[in-house]
Amino acid sequence: MTENNTNEIPTRRNEIFAGPQQTEVLPMTKRGGDFELEIPTEEIPLPSMGKVYPPGSALYHAEKIEIIGLAGRHEDILTSRALHKKGTVISELIQACICSPKDKPPINARQLLAGDRYAIMVAIRATGYGVEYAPETQCSACEHKEQQTFNLANFPIRQLDLDPVIDGTNAFSFTFPMCKKNVIFKFLTGQDEEEMNLYHERMKKATNRVVDNLVTTRLQFCILSIDGIEDKNKIAQFVRIMPAGDSLALRSYINKHEPTIETKQTIVCSNCGNEEVVDMPLVAEFFFPRG
Repeated sequence: MTENNTNEIPTRRNEIFAGPQQTEVLPMTKRGGDFELEIPTEEIPLPSMGKVYPPGSALYHAEKIEIIGLAGRHEDILTSRALHKKGTVISELIQACICSPKDKPPINARQLLAGDRYAIMVAIRATGYGVEYAPETQCSACEHKEQQTFNLANFPIRQLDLDPVIDGTNAFSFTFPMCKKNVIFKFLTGQDEEEMNLYHERMKKATNRVVDNLVTTRLQFCILSIDGIEDKNKIAQFVRIMPAGDSLALRSYINKHEPTIETKQTIVCSNCGNEEVVDMPLVAEFFFPRG
């Protein structure tokens, strides 16, 4: 593998909701008891293509994952105050919607890459409420606020174009351009994101101020080793004193190659006509659309 690869990242059209002729719909599963409701399951593409999951895992080199559509019990998860307070509501929702193969160990939603989780989350929302999502956006030119419709089926998937240093591991190589040290990094998982959020909440309560070390904290979670040194305390010390150019280079490299679903869309302001590309806002209406 060539380090610091600058080749174009492969993307493909979102296959999840492209229509029955393109989306594989698995056999209906009757799970409605006496009512015999037929609840379909679907296979959706994984941005990571399973490259980061270990041999023996249900997702090892798996390009797709099977999910079941939203039901009433899933809305109970979404409205759980306890889960929101713990910061685990998304993990619990994904866990309840993914279908683990019977002949493999159960899939742990918290161990999924953040980009895979995001793709699954978008798919879950669309299976439950449809592909159209209309959050409020604000124009960067005139600050006019209005609802803009995002079509979840139009978002492309950015596939993982890097090979891990060892097959079936979430570990990738990069060389800092300034200090020339080799770093092994990983793409964050759901568990990492939950732990970071918990850390920031604790720091905020302890210091009674907004946490301002978001960049260094994220790097500490991403970096596995530097020139073979794996000690977390030493990595944290290095991250605080490393050249800013190296920090930016690694963060840019991770952002460029992270497998995920791209949720950018061009919108036009009805007030001033300004046209711009924006990231899809994630607000309450994503899982609780207005009736």
